[in-house]
Amino acid sequence: MNFLAHLVRFIVSALVLMFVGWIVPNFTVGGFWSAFFLAIVIAIVGWIIEGIFGRRITPFGRGIVGFLVSALIIWIAQFIVGGVSVTFLGALLAALVIGIIDLFIPISTPFNRGRRKAHS
Repeated sequence: MNFLAHLVRFIVSALVLMFVGWIVPNFTVGGFWSAFFLAIVIAIVGWIIEGIFGRRITPFGRGIVGFLVSALIIWIAQFIVGGVSVTFLGALLAALVIGIIDLFIPISTPFNRGRRKAHS
């Protein structure tokens, strides 16, 4: 994936996070740049967790464990990115809304892209 594709992915993710901040109580994002950096932090932390524990435990994995890990990543990211405030209940609701949005706007993970290239 080239730089422009990554940039577009993070811009779309930031817009989704801003939308989620607008509809989810206890989840606030200060503006576009806070949402943009939040998207980057969420992606990096998710990538690290995926590398350590495998795909099933990541936010990209399906099931309750992936959902809870996604909420935990959102909650932890607020301590790294300025302008973001979220309670754990807000993180749970945000993870739910983001999961629903992901059904309509799926973004593949680096894990998936690497597997497709290896099997092509």
